[in-house]
Amino acid sequence: MQIYNTMTRKKEELVPINPGKIGMYVCGPTVYNFFHIGNARPFVVFDTMRRYLEYLGYDVTFVQNFTDIDDKLIRKANEENSTVPEIAERFIKEYYVDADALGVERASCNPRATEHIDEIIALVQKLIDAGHAYAADNGDVYFSVRSYPAYGKLSGQSIESLESGARIDPTEQKRDPLDFALWKGAKPNEPSWDTPWGKGRPGWHIECSAMSMNILGETFDIHAGGQDLIFPHHENEIAQSEASTGKPFAKYWMHNGYINVNNQKMSKSLGNFLLVRDIAKEFDLEAVRMFLLSAHYRNPVNFSRDLVEQASTGLARLKTARERLENAPVAEVATAEDADFIAAVDNYKKSFCEAMDDDLNTADALGVLFEYARAVNTFVSTPSSKEALEKAKELFDSITSIFSILRNKESDTFPEEALALLNERSQARADKNWARADEIREQLKEMGFAVEDSKEGAKLKKI
Repeated sequence: MQIYNTMTRKKEELVPINPGKIGMYVCGPTVYNFFHIGNARPFVVFDTMRRYLEYLGYDVTFVQNFTDIDDKLIRKANEENSTVPEIAERFIKEYYVDADALGVERASCNPRATEHIDEIIALVQKLIDAGHAYAADNGDVYFSVRSYPAYGKLSGQSIESLESGARIDPTEQKRDPLDFALWKGAKPNEPSWDTPWGKGRPGWHIECSAMSMNILGETFDIHAGGQDLIFPHHENEIAQSEASTGKPFAKYWMHNGYINVNNQKMSKSLGNFLLVRDIAKEFDLEAVRMFLLSAHYRNPVNFSRDLVEQASTGLARLKTARERLENAPVAEVATAEDADFIAAVDNYKKSFCEAMDDDLNTADALGVLFEYARAVNTFVSTPSSKEALEKAKELFDSITSIFSILRNKESDTFPEEALALLNERSQARADKNWARADEIREQLKEMGFAVEDSKEGAKLKKI
């Protein structure tokens, strides 16, 4: 497989550090609100990358963090007279509701910044000891950019070019305008932790370095995220990580392009800032997912209702083809046409893999799927051998599983915790403990599940 490496600015063959295994870190959400369609693109794109790598036989460790301490969370907590942990917990649950609806597979782990404070402090101290960072009088700790000569290699910006626009905020005590915060000194009414240089909380960039290296090792295979993260977030991650270890941080860097809305840049001021939660009220999120994969991930994509409706129509065509395949008449004896179709299935599989192997070209790969669906519709118009039908189903299901479309929503699996609560609720209703039954219903709702009572018993449904 060839992938475009932002670091080298060219396509490179994917060669894992450890044969057969892939360590992949994707920057996740800052959990202070519902996520928008721009956030959804990297979630969907790199989930598809993960699924394809697993299809190829790789053992993938997929890490996506939650930023659960940040200026935005603090501001939200103050506005709602709540606490930062309460805000974070609430919107982590809401993230899963929308991500599940988009068909995003749960990560191998979702580390939270506040759960890795010890690792963050240790990394900051290591940088201070090595002369790459310094503590200011107010408890802030800054990374000294000039101590790392390779700074700017990911974004292609030189230190000289960055100097012209660099300024020092009056509230900051850094020595150089280019330096960035690793740790922020404690302020009133903010969460804080004790450190050798005073109480405070982590900066945004340091958390990803500490968590990714702690889970995946000092050098791992793929680091991914949106194009907007190349500078300064990923640039700063590289600097602080490589300055602390003396080793390459990530082998490959992948970044998806921006999303425009009706050919305009998405922004709150233009009123086109679309939350996935709101889009779900109008469209099936499977169609939204397919729309997001209909363009190459590195290209910008324009979100419009017309385009999502086109994706909905395409999704219906695929569903019809799969249903016709399921209900196709079976011939008692295989024919030459069956052998020809089996060979054709192998060719479609090859074409699909060639597209995906070319820097995750989901646009071309979807084109192959639609061509395959048309071939299936023709093939099943007459009785066919069981072998040919099974082979056709296998490829259809493999491709749609990689894209995470045509999911059987009736067979959704639910967490054991949710199923246990559902059973407890059924017992509470049997005991006429209506208060406890209502309480459990609310608990399940907070977890993203609705309860449907029927003659057959209570069932869970994803909200």
